[in-house]
Amino acid sequence: MFNFRPPAMYVEQLKDRLHSVPSAMGQSLRSGLAGAWAYGGKSPHISVHMISALARAGEALLVASTGILVASLSFAGPISFGVYLPLVIAAAASIVMLQHVSGAYTLHALLFPADQIMCIVIAWSSVSAAAFMLVLFHLREMDALLGWLVEWFLFGTAACLLGRWLFALLCRYWNRSGRFNRRAVLVGGGKPAGDLIRALAHVKNSDLTIVGIFDDRTDDRSPPLIEGCPRIGTIDELVAFARSVRVDLLLVTFPVMAENRLLRLLRKLWVLPVEIRLSAHTQKLRYQPRTYSRIGEVSFIDLFDKPIAGWDALVKSIADKVIAATLLLLLAPVMAAVWAAVKLDSRGPAVFRQKRYGFNNELIEVYKFRSMFVDQTDHTAKRMAVRDDPRVTQVGRFIRKTSLDELPQLFNVLKGELSMVGPRPHATNANVNDAEYSEIVEEYFARTKVKPGITGWAQVNGWRGNTDTVDKLHRRLEHDLYYIENWSLVFDLYILARTPFSLLSTENAY
Repeated sequence: MFNFRPPAMYVEQLKDRLHSVPSAMGQSLRSGLAGAWAYGGKSPHISVHMISALARAGEALLVASTGILVASLSFAGPISFGVYLPLVIAAAASIVMLQHVSGAYTLHALLFPADQIMCIVIAWSSVSAAAFMLVLFHLREMDALLGWLVEWFLFGTAACLLGRWLFALLCRYWNRSGRFNRRAVLVGGGKPAGDLIRALAHVKNSDLTIVGIFDDRTDDRSPPLIEGCPRIGTIDELVAFARSVRVDLLLVTFPVMAENRLLRLLRKLWVLPVEIRLSAHTQKLRYQPRTYSRIGEVSFIDLFDKPIAGWDALVKSIADKVIAATLLLLLAPVMAAVWAAVKLDSRGPAVFRQKRYGFNNELIEVYKFRSMFVDQTDHTAKRMAVRDDPRVTQVGRFIRKTSLDELPQLFNVLKGELSMVGPRPHATNANVNDAEYSEIVEEYFARTKVKPGITGWAQVNGWRGNTDTVDKLHRRLEHDLYYIENWSLVFDLYILARTPFSLLSTENAY
């Protein structure tokens, strides 16, 4: 019915729990757990709708570019640009539309391109025949255009078939690694969980994979196996679980009226970068239709959405990499000069690496130009730099004030670990008065629901530099959460535009 893929850290624990299950299902789960962690890993979910849309756009571009290329290289003689360009655009749109109607952009069609050969040939033949009739009855330059149409039909069809095959290889890889499946966890066991699992099992063409169940109850009210789904751990363990393995959905099975229980639950789980939905398919109290979201015919009430997902995540990722690559090219001389200055100023490597909290609280290694003496660097930031800090070199004082020490983080952006804009990543032992940030502010880790950034909303509003007081920590967190809740590409560009001006204020940078 469903695939169960718990992470490695829970495999042995789950094996022990399943020993109490005498059924064949329990035995099957026990024998299959060793390789379960390989499925999906932490790779993000890829929407089938997004892949389908990209396939349409890519194929339209391929059809159009093939037509223009063949026209440019045609042996049939010169063709007026104003004549063939409208034909190219109309043909590209028509071919994609015909293939869409015939179901050529479903996941099955993208995975198995051999099944679509006839569909592609028919679409090309139909459009080419229509173009031929148009040329024959309405246009002059007939010899040149007919020669171009024949060449375009042959080369365009071959190009589309080759493109389909190459794209299928990529889709099959994603499919094998579980990237097309949304990975869901049920929060709360017992009969409500069983009812929900049975309802979801009847959803046709579902992309949902149930990973397991988390419930604080360990008695008969919540058995270790419910409708074939294992109970993996308690709700307190769920946060650690969701940070060690990709989880896309938390499906809460609590009753809608259990308000206090839901509030306690959400205080723990809202810091995770996942969608949280409350099961509502069995409740008697009905709300207006727009209140609900659905998986098939199963109703849910949306409690929290993933902050940046789908097309937004793709657009932000592309923009990050384009901007980072452009800045690296433009600032290469500056970075070379800083590298040389750091090397000449004091012994040791010019680049400093430090562990910091990244997306979903995952540890990443952030690059910076070294600003302290090599034997006094603090990799965990247990002791923050202060004004006139003796650990900071002469060159280090300058590059810290101007933020030139942050330039190597452009490579972190290209690696996908950082974004150009987002909450600044904090070091593992960053603290205020010997208390770590997460101990001071309960919702601190909510800032890791998005990728951290080189610059951010807090920084351009004056909250740059050390966070050495509780008030500064609260102010930064307020700005970070505002950014997460109000993200847009325009907002990112606005922050980037303000960043150079914010660097003019060096009051808190030392």
